[in-house]
Amino acid sequence: MDSDLQRYLDDLVSTAREVLGADLVGAYAAGSVGLGAYQPGRSDVDVALLSVGPLTEAAKQTLVARLRHEALPCPARGLELVVYDRAVAASGTPEPGFEVELNTGAGMPFRRTLDPADRPAADGRFWYGLDRSILHQSGLPLLGPPAGEAFADLAPADLRRLLIEALSWWLALPTPPGDQPAPGTEDAVLGACRSLVRHRDGVWLAKVAAGQRLIDAGDRAEVIRQAVAARHGGEPPTGTQARAFQQRVRDEIAG
Repeated sequence: MDSDLQRYLDDLVSTAREVLGADLVGAYAAGSVGLGAYQPGRSDVDVALLSVGPLTEAAKQTLVARLRHEALPCPARGLELVVYDRAVAASGTPEPGFEVELNTGAGMPFRRTLDPADRPAADGRFWYGLDRSILHQSGLPLLGPPAGEAFADLAPADLRRLLIEALSWWLALPTPPGDQPAPGTEDAVLGACRSLVRHRDGVWLAKVAAGQRLIDAGDRAEVIRQAVAARHGGEPPTGTQARAFQQRVRDEIAG
């Protein structure tokens, strides 16, 4: 693991312990770190914390104040932190169910949400169940029991529904005009690849690895090759190409 990232994660867990004390029962690196695909300068740092039970409003506020970028500088684009009651994490619920959500960093818009009811529906409510499914498979323990014990996976019907919701959300975003390469479309395509591999093969992979698996399996969509190449400096797909591929993936998952 990148040494700056390791120090940051150590400091984050130590700070959370100072705030929550014995109420902190787990800490896990998720996302690209958990999946072994962290890229310094590009990736976010995704972390899930587990509390022994629901947090007080004061504890939530203090945790945000101590972990935000201005207090604990994040070496990546930003930190995406979610805190769960351990009973919620172990329940397999598809609902958001979090105690605290914090997005903070030099390259990331600040977000603080202390109640799932305050999360705007337009921003998507599917993220959390999918993230906990990834944590169940590949969460990297920083504190507490193995992630597969702390986080339950989603039921197949709930997983399918959330994957469809996620693809529908991406498809509803504005499309870059014209048929020119559009920065960011590679992430949309590779995110769809990850969803498709999870649907077909039952495994979560990092985005580029998912794209490569589809290529190796004989998928003829040139847009996948373009998206993978864009991660290494090549031109990204056009908005039209990305949307067509996302639609194809959503249609397959929806059956």
